Amino acid sequence: MTLEIAFIGYGEVGQLFARQLAAKPGVRVTVYDIVFDDPNRGPALRQRALEDKVYAAASTAEACKAAETVISAVTADSAVTAARQAAPHLQPQQTYIDLNSVSPATKREVADQVRQGGSSFIEFAVMAPVGGVGIEVPILSGGRTAEAVSARLNELGMKITPVSPEIGTASATKLCRSIVIKGLEALMVDFTLASEKAGVMPAVLASLNASYPGMDWESVAKIMVSRVQQHGTRRAAEMREASRMIAEMGLDGSLANAIAERHESFAKPKSGPEAD
Repeated sequence: MTLEIAFIGYGEVGQLFARQLAAKPGVRVTVYDIVFDDPNRGPALRQRALEDKVYAAASTAEACKAAETVISAVTADSAVTAARQAAPHLQPQQTYIDLNSVSPATKREVADQVRQGGSSFIEFAVMAPVGGVGIEVPILSGGRTAEAVSARLNELGMKITPVSPEIGTASATKLCRSIVIKGLEALMVDFTLASEKAGVMPAVLASLNASYPGMDWESVAKIMVSRVQQHGTRRAAEMREASRMIAEMGLDGSLANAIAERHESFAKPKSGPEAD
């Protein structure tokens, strides 16, 4: 039997996962991305799909049509829109998985959309960078059918751990972790800019290494600054979801919002001191 998997969203994560899953025996992968409809950028992305040996669908409807499992891999701020567009084309025998970094409330909103036609919904929370490891990245899952679906995907080489039949536990775990990781990345941006400008980088690194000898602070700073510069816009959307989650708990989400703003501002093209 052939396992039909569709990806809605064919960006960094969608491309990596789709390519690796398509290489598995008995797996057929279909992808759709709104960029396909762009006359300027669409042809190149469709060519990428051809090279990855996945089928580039003409629409969300076509992507969902034959898939047993539909995986949403869009940006955080597009998760609900993607689900709304997919919902009319989902059947009870299908499973819709949202792996986007969004708040528990957003995951539940996505679930409400896709369950209208009777399909199952599972949340995924990706717990580490996907670069390099791809489908072997640790993932938490949640939902009534999370155990069965996770077990089947794990047979393909994925590393999914079901954590709850309820929607929200996996995503809350992810976003609480992100407050620390994305917050530290934002700190490393300002630390690097300020210490280099002041000419005190070596002294500060020496002090940090003495206080926290388990960390290679010079490497951490380089890696994290590079990540923010490359992925800051997407990570800003994730941190706004974290802020939303914190606010829904009755807590102060302003720090998460500030982290989002720093990621977003540093990722934009620079013309001032940050461009040095």
